[in-house]
Amino acid sequence: MESVRAGVALGVPSEVRFGATVVAPPHFFYSARSRATHEAFGVRSDDGIGLEVVDNVSIAPRVPVGVGDRVVVQGVLIPKAARGPLVHWTHHDPGGRHAAGFIEWNGRRYA
Repeated sequence: MESVRAGVALGVPSEVRFGATVVAPPHFFYSARSRATHEAFGVRSDDGIGLEVVDNVSIAPRVPVGVGDRVVVQGVLIPKAARGPLVHWTHHDPGGRHAAGFIEWNGRRYA
């Protein structure tokens, strides 16, 4: 598993686990590609990288984070997404084909 900084330097998708501070409040959107509702919020990783966390709330419960909250995130880093680095697959895979991710917030693991 890579740090966010190392994953961005690799330039290809990689599994990451990192601590971060929420810097932008959640917003919700429907993805026509996955046909699912997602929650997205901005974070700054402990190693100083700004990125977006995208969680499929059709699979996992919504994480009620706010700006300034601390989170631990595990998922797949996409270092060269259109709007900058992002992490997705922050939930379990119902099909069992993908490594499970999670978001930890306020003592609870959302997966």
